[in-house]
Amino acid sequence: MPASALAPHQLRLTIDPATLGFASTAELQDLPLPWIGQERAQAAAQFGLGLHQPDYHLFVLGEVGSGRASLLRQAMQTAAAERTVPPDLCYLHNFDTPDRPRALRLPAGQGRQLRQGMADMAKNLQADIPKRLTAADFKAEAERIEKTWQAQEGEAFAVLDAFAEARQFRLTREGGQMVFTLTGPKGQALTEAEARALPRERRAEIDAAEHELRTEIARFLEAVRPLERTRDDALAALRRQTIKPLVEHALHDIRQGLRKQIKDTVKLTHWLDQVEQAVLGDIDLFEPLDAERGSDQGADAEDDRKDALDDLLARCQVNLVVDNHGRTAAPVVVEDNPTQRTLFGSIEHGSEADTVQADHTNIHAGSLLKAHGGFILLHLHDLAAEEGLWQRLRRFLRCGRLQIEEGGGGPGHGPGGAVALQPEPVDVDVKIVLIGSVDEYYALQDADPDAARRFRVKVDFSDHFAATPATHHATAILVAQVCKKRGLPHFGPDAVALVLEQTHREADDQRRQSARFAHTEALAIESAALCKARGSTLVQAADVLAALAARTQRHNQPEEELHDSITEGERLISLAGSITGQINAMTQIDLGDYRFGFPVRITARTFAGQEGLLNIEREVDMSGPIHDKGVLILHSYLTALFSHVAPLALNASIVFEQEYSGVEGDSASCAELYALLSSLSGLPL
Repeated sequence: MPASALAPHQLRLTIDPATLGFASTAELQDLPLPWIGQERAQAAAQFGLGLHQPDYHLFVLGEVGSGRASLLRQAMQTAAAERTVPPDLCYLHNFDTPDRPRALRLPAGQGRQLRQGMADMAKNLQADIPKRLTAADFKAEAERIEKTWQAQEGEAFAVLDAFAEARQFRLTREGGQMVFTLTGPKGQALTEAEARALPRERRAEIDAAEHELRTEIARFLEAVRPLERTRDDALAALRRQTIKPLVEHALHDIRQGLRKQIKDTVKLTHWLDQVEQAVLGDIDLFEPLDAERGSDQGADAEDDRKDALDDLLARCQVNLVVDNHGRTAAPVVVEDNPTQRTLFGSIEHGSEADTVQADHTNIHAGSLLKAHGGFILLHLHDLAAEEGLWQRLRRFLRCGRLQIEEGGGGPGHGPGGAVALQPEPVDVDVKIVLIGSVDEYYALQDADPDAARRFRVKVDFSDHFAATPATHHATAILVAQVCKKRGLPHFGPDAVALVLEQTHREADDQRRQSARFAHTEALAIESAALCKARGSTLVQAADVLAALAARTQRHNQPEEELHDSITEGERLISLAGSITGQINAMTQIDLGDYRFGFPVRITARTFAGQEGLLNIEREVDMSGPIHDKGVLILHSYLTALFSHVAPLALNASIVFEQEYSGVEGDSASCAELYALLSSLSGLPL
């Protein structure tokens, strides 16, 4: 194709606002936003999200600002609407092994129902049990049992009392103990002095009688103990018989309330039976200590009873760690701060006095458990921030089971040496959408193929795409939705045309658009701000131009300083005349948030020798590999160019003068070739 000159207006794309077909983006704000130029990524995402199979997680790769996270979140919500609502997850006290709480899944909404039912039961039992135990019928039966025991015990005591009296001892009970006192002939109690004054023979008789009495008291106590046990068993049976219908009725209401089919019916039934036995086994804890008992057992007895009752009732409570009540679709979780605790869950310890305590109520679910049955969005860069997090996620992907651990570590001991809880592991069915860069994706493929094969669906976002009227229209819809979402004034067609031209400019191509839509959104926000500042309700082309100019003003200080260095003569650039082996070239400086062109002098020197072409930038480590490759290609080209004449005997050097920031890229090869040929031929440029 023959070369032709380009007119200045051909060097940039100009879009006619009349071709856009709207008077304001307000007309577009309710239209669905397509995946602009990302048809390949859209198809891959829909395939992966719709495939309910293990190891088909999604890895989304693309540049920051391409809309990858927001588009995937939108796709996840669409896919979640097609799935059923997952069950709730509860943790229960394990009455058999307290340090291993049991997991229970219930249909969505029934976890909350079970939790409330158990809480209501605990509250009601604290009020109803004392009432039942003070009712007239219960007290009458308890008194009958007590009187029966007292009668039996009284008969045995009367025999013992007669035995003591026959040996001139008076027998009394004080504080639950037997106390006997020596008496005189008239039945009066003898003092210690009177007893010592008795004849030796009499004291010997008294000592023998005392020994006999002590032996008889021991026999009495041994005989009474079975009677006491019988009494206590009878009273305990009476309590259980009185309270059991109350507990059974409360648990029956809870069972009846859970009407839906429950997968873990056996586990729930067994646990509720254990709750019943635990309550019936500690009925005494529900009875406040009366004044007499309180004084006997000390001032702390009532507090100890209350603490023990609280512990009992806590064991009967339900810890609802995942509540799907009110959901209409599967969950979609976006975890922006993945850590051991936030991702996998945690066990929070509460400190009581000097003892660090934890039970099933201290278990908290992480994002993976909350996303069960649905989707979770993660960023690979965030996972690498905490040591061991990625390795633990890999293990989870391999087995599909999750166990909440103490402080993110394995089982063992918790804080303060307390025995660590080991909650029952649960199966978790979740689709992971992992976002990363292109480099991170291929690094994962190379360094960790086992983990990489878990992410079999590659969702590849392009950083630019072919421009069509459809992509222009879709970009206008994006601008409209930004305005709607952020409450900004809408854009006129002339303003949208400039925004579209900017997407082409960022792609460096009149036929393609940049996919960095975060830049498009930022330009829309900044343009709308200037529109509001001038009191208008419609963003016009002048607002977009002003926003671009203001952005340039904020970022172009390095560019202006370099320009000043030329005008002040610090950097040498000749704009007139001709010089052998020297040429002015245009370089592009990319600061990340701003790019600009800057002229630089390229100088070549050639002379006879055998060392070939010397790249000075490379020698001082200021040249990138692509530029090095370009210089080597130039050397090869020159060698081949003159090889038909004679072997090339050449020493040459090439340098970017007054360039101290490094050089990369091969686009300067043409200018370097001209400088070399000029130096070889002696013809000035």
